[in-house]
Amino acid sequence: MGKKLLLEHENVPGIDTYEVYRSKGGYCAAEKALRKMSPDQIVEEVKVSGLRGRGGAGFPTGMKWSFLAKPEGKPRYLVVNADESEPGTFKDRYLMEKIPHILVEGILISSFALGANTSYIYIRGEYKWLVDVMEKAIAEAKNAGWLGKNILGTGYHLEIYVHYGAGAYICGEETALLESLEGKRGNPRIKPPFPAVAGLYGCPTVVNNVESIAAVVPIINMGGAEYAKIGIGKSTGTKLISACGHINKPGVYEIEMNISVEEFINSDEYCGGIRKGHRLKALVPGGSSVPILPYELIYKTAKGETRMMTYESLADGGFATGSMLGSGGFIVYDETACIVRNTWSFARFYHHESCGQCSPCREGTGWMEKVLHRIEHGHGRMHDIDLLVDVAKKIEGNTICPLGDAAAWPVASAIRHFREEFEYHVKYPEKVKNSIYAHEKDYKAVMV
Repeated sequence: MGKKLLLEHENVPGIDTYEVYRSKGGYCAAEKALRKMSPDQIVEEVKVSGLRGRGGAGFPTGMKWSFLAKPEGKPRYLVVNADESEPGTFKDRYLMEKIPHILVEGILISSFALGANTSYIYIRGEYKWLVDVMEKAIAEAKNAGWLGKNILGTGYHLEIYVHYGAGAYICGEETALLESLEGKRGNPRIKPPFPAVAGLYGCPTVVNNVESIAAVVPIINMGGAEYAKIGIGKSTGTKLISACGHINKPGVYEIEMNISVEEFINSDEYCGGIRKGHRLKALVPGGSSVPILPYELIYKTAKGETRMMTYESLADGGFATGSMLGSGGFIVYDETACIVRNTWSFARFYHHESCGQCSPCREGTGWMEKVLHRIEHGHGRMHDIDLLVDVAKKIEGNTICPLGDAAAWPVASAIRHFREEFEYHVKYPEKVKNSIYAHEKDYKAVMV
């Protein structure tokens, strides 16, 4: 059984309440941080832990904190990114719903370390019910003396506010989130300046993912060095994984980053294997925006090494033969899955969610959706496949924010690994309808 640091008490009745959370050791890390540690010591512990951002990019959290400018006369802010909009990812929702106080405690410790007296939780619009969950936890913490003025008699004060968006994927990008939080249209900003210098209201700001901030609690409790002993190399600690698709046990799992992809998929402790009577075909390991892996590259890298559930191992070989751990949106496909249809579905999403600020993304995502729609619906031409690759290349790396890359990578990797499936759709559209979709009750209804 793997070690759990965030979800250890997930099944304890009432763990979402202050009383039960406190009885299980809650706020001990906050007490230790505020009474016995300086802000610089907390930042150093996070650095030593090797904690990497759990929202997708995997940038070292302690290093990000150390970039925060500290000009005189300007407030500093911590903003928690709970705009979990990546298809296939739902672990932050689970954490906030199940154990909201671990996030509140993580915000308290992190805000103290950063010298922030006001912090925000930005929740995606579709998670509106979680606003009540988090506000209840914040109120309980404040009533118990963990928020407000002069916390624990230390002279430190903090207020936490919850804000929810209107359901825009683009607001998961940190500068678009800040624009939205300020009441403006959620368009990504050109960087520099980075949020650490000029973020919310033009003030130094740190934006971190929900899981990243929650992970600060066990880091302070056990110490950064002990936390760093879990995992492999630069992939330290535990990671929440949202597992879904054609597996026997979909759900949210906390793993130590020292297990193999094969173990995670087939172990009864986690995914429980591929559904009975079917075989593994492909995997998207880090949410819809990362490259897809075909069966032959899921358990072994191109070098023949065991593929591990780590940032480095999943990326081994670059995008030619690797992928990314990303946000931990682990989507598993068996042989009944149509890669063309799946890619078209992703392309529709990114076209719809593009803010339209950059022409390569605004126009390119629309072109990819149209061409994939044509192929999937039996009107494709063979040169459409290379056209998709060309459009993806023209989008990648040419936009203000990573949404362009997120739209291009799934298309390029699907064609790279499953080109014969795209060609089959072009050559035999009627056969595709009668074979791949034979398990569907009504093909036409499914495709609407």
